[in-house]
Amino acid sequence: MPVLDLPIDQLRRYLPESTDLPDFDEFWRHTLAEHGHGGSAARFEPVASPLETIDTYDVTFPGFDGQPVKAWLHLPRHRDGELPCVVQYMGYGTGRGTPVTLQNLLYSAAGYANLIVDNRGQAGSDTVDGDGTQAAQASGFLTKGVLSPETFYYRRLIVDAVRAVRAATEYPEVDATRIAVAGGSQGAALALATAALDDTPIAVLADLPFLSHVRRAADVASAGPYLELTEFGRARPELVDRMFTTLSYFDGMNFAARSTARARFSVALMDDVAPASTVFAAYNRYAGQKAIDVYPFNGHEGGGQLAAERRLAFLGDIFGDAETLAEAERLAEIDSLA
Repeated sequence: MPVLDLPIDQLRRYLPESTDLPDFDEFWRHTLAEHGHGGSAARFEPVASPLETIDTYDVTFPGFDGQPVKAWLHLPRHRDGELPCVVQYMGYGTGRGTPVTLQNLLYSAAGYANLIVDNRGQAGSDTVDGDGTQAAQASGFLTKGVLSPETFYYRRLIVDAVRAVRAATEYPEVDATRIAVAGGSQGAALALATAALDDTPIAVLADLPFLSHVRRAADVASAGPYLELTEFGRARPELVDRMFTTLSYFDGMNFAARSTARARFSVALMDDVAPASTVFAAYNRYAGQKAIDVYPFNGHEGGGQLAAERRLAFLGDIFGDAETLAEAERLAEIDSLA
């Protein structure tokens, strides 16, 4: 597969104009004030599983308008005192999975609390959307309610993501001063939005973020959810401008400019789902201390095992873990030779 986007030297300088409208901040202040409160405290129910080194809790917490959202909380079984926590958001069309989903065991195996948040109404989810009558669906979320910021699906999902941070801090063995938000693709978009809207997280892990520089993404992406935008625009050309006006309130590059938590991004130069220019649009606008890992020959699968090692090294640096600090130094030496 050839490189799909701009050359790396241009990507590092790529800084498109912001698409945020004058009422962007007020829209989100109003959204969180009106729809981001209420509901009971988070509930944590222990779950039996065959995992002998991890304790798991089935979590229910109030999301948008207090509607119940599901999550798993993984904790290392042999723990002492309060733990840093990684609040992890999931990719498009997925959800929290099962308690023993292998790709979701990394952070708890590394010694951290890990809250794995469901995606309301998405195919892999246990959380329904809205009033409880909307069953899970496989696609269509990028145009669901897209003619108004107030009705757009991602308004609800982002509020859920912010409320998940609060839920994590309610567990007594979680250190509320050491919270990171993390995810890949859609999960990275939710992490960026949460870090912009809530000052609790001290770190952001954003791998191949989706929902950034959306107007360009619709032009250049050749696979994945952005094709939903082109299909909608083809069917309803008279509504294209209205659609992109709504999307500007949810664009990752606009959220990135409003976050100061330390961040580690990753980008894949052959990504046909979240093209590299759209990732760099968010990265180059990110307001806090930041770094980005570039995978020249990878697509939307990202950097695999090396990316996982780099995530843990970054968290070790953030959370002050001696063993992972040493690993961070080793990876930094590798990066200096690249």
